[in-house]
Amino acid sequence: MSTATSAAPRAPQITRPNTLSVGIIVWLSSELMFFAGLFAMYFTHRSVAGQAVWSESADVLNVPFAAVNTLILMTSSITCQFGVWKAEKLIARRDGSLLDVRRWGMTEWYMLSFILGAIFISLQIFEYAELVAHGVTISSDSYGSVFYITTGFHAIHVAGGLVAFLLIVGRARLTKRFGHQEASTAVVTSYYWHFVDVIWIALFFIIYILK
Repeated sequence: MSTATSAAPRAPQITRPNTLSVGIIVWLSSELMFFAGLFAMYFTHRSVAGQAVWSESADVLNVPFAAVNTLILMTSSITCQFGVWKAEKLIARRDGSLLDVRRWGMTEWYMLSFILGAIFISLQIFEYAELVAHGVTISSDSYGSVFYITTGFHAIHVAGGLVAFLLIVGRARLTKRFGHQEASTAVVTSYYWHFVDVIWIALFFIIYILK
């Protein structure tokens, strides 16, 4: 009789998706529907508003100024991605000179993204002040209402992203060991930031280019 025994079967391995990533993706999907409603509102008002009123208000927009501000926000998305790559390597902080960007960690790249995002918000507030000076207010006409509602809600989302950057950087500085949990939180924050950047590109094209 053979004494050979067959090898015990291996237990099946179940790979579960990161619940944090799944949660943020589901939430961003709901946010996408929210902005889709804002876009629908914009085009609805555009279709029923008088051509003279809409054109007169839209002509006040400073398209080159908005284009520069858009470029700033897009650049912040690039710097954020550099931070993601560092977080995935569990490199939280720089290990060299601040002037040597090659040695930067996630913290430095996220802080640069925060600064660029803060500049975007500041320039948008300046743009609002210029439009109000030209008589384009939220209560002036349908164009003013739609413009401030769509761009204003986006600005609120950008401000939320700035707060998230500060929380991620603060957590990275306070923790003794930057591990996979901290890295995962940093990565899902980038999902949100890329989302608000893409939404703004769509807003810029619709409001400033198609105007």
